[in-house]
Amino acid sequence: MTKQNIAVIFGSRSAEHDVSIITAISSIIESLEVVSRYNVIPIYIDKKGAWYSHSGLKDISLFSSGKLDDFILKLKPISVSFNGSMNIVFQGLKAKKVVIDVAFPATHGTYGEDGSLMGLLEMANVAYVGCDLPSSVIAMDKVLSKIVTTSAKIPSNQFVWFYRDEFLNNKQDVIKKIGSLKFPLFVKPAHLGSSIAISRVSSDKELINAIEVAMFYDNKIIVEEEVANLVEVTVPLMGNDKIVAANTEEPNQGDRFFDFDTKYLNQGKSKVGSSMKGSQGYSHIPARISEEMRRKAVTIAKDAYRAIGCKGIARVDLLIDKKTNDIFFNEVNPLPGSLYAHNWNSVGISKVDLVEKLIDLAKENFKVKQKVHTTFSSKFLQQF
Repeated sequence: MTKQNIAVIFGSRSAEHDVSIITAISSIIESLEVVSRYNVIPIYIDKKGAWYSHSGLKDISLFSSGKLDDFILKLKPISVSFNGSMNIVFQGLKAKKVVIDVAFPATHGTYGEDGSLMGLLEMANVAYVGCDLPSSVIAMDKVLSKIVTTSAKIPSNQFVWFYRDEFLNNKQDVIKKIGSLKFPLFVKPAHLGSSIAISRVSSDKELINAIEVAMFYDNKIIVEEEVANLVEVTVPLMGNDKIVAANTEEPNQGDRFFDFDTKYLNQGKSKVGSSMKGSQGYSHIPARISEEMRRKAVTIAKDAYRAIGCKGIARVDLLIDKKTNDIFFNEVNPLPGSLYAHNWNSVGISKVDLVEKLIDLAKENFKVKQKVHTTFSSKFLQQF
């Protein structure tokens, strides 16, 4: 049986570059490697945007050893060619071309998860895992996702948003607009994940500082009211038309806000003695909510998934006021870190099962798209 060529694409010019490497290798490549029918092709995009492929890029120790730059210097960047399909061209004395059957994006953040890579894959006419271009764009824009879900009558906590130039040119007007909200507030770049440049503020002075930090990473900023009596719940989802949910998950943060360092470097130290690494060591699975609230949370998460148009996989984050039992949409992550494999495992889906299901969903979605006509025959040109 001919092996299917699965291109796992990771890295890229993103603030979440390093998180992407972990997702690609630990959750995708290592899982696919144990399935004999796949030929796994790692495609690493460096921080300057060059594309590389080599079997050595499947090994996480290369990235943690500090020897990556020297390794890359010995490689020639690959190129991508399109001829009704996606082809990876390895440069050398004899150029080698490999046709990609399915692309598996693991590129978090900018130039990947935000829809940039999905647009390229659409043009290449190749099946790919995960959300498509429109849903990725909406999901990765915290403002757009709030607008779309609110229009679908999905409740959200109060928010305002603005562009960098608005703040720089009319600071007082922006501050006045934010004044309609009540402290404490969260200030966030509209397009980043992994809690990068997100700040919780309780005063005007803190607000200005937080906005300046957020503007360093994005030109679009969202400011949200904090939900009182907060229980934060994450709902990992998978599917195209038929959507299934894994266990709900609840960060064990108490009164603390988890920034990037706490999530990924300090191993979520609010959970004393945890042996779990990265972002998984500070959560309760399942979330500590009633069965009625769990069902309500899953329903709202699925509604948001559909409203935004997600495909394949995504994670919906919800905010619950535990006194009133109100549930608010927070955001959608179209590429959950490490695919939230630990969460799917808690409902009996292994890492290997997960990536195989996602590849099958990619093929299914690709077949559906092929039935849609995107060209049109006319006599328009004959008049010239």
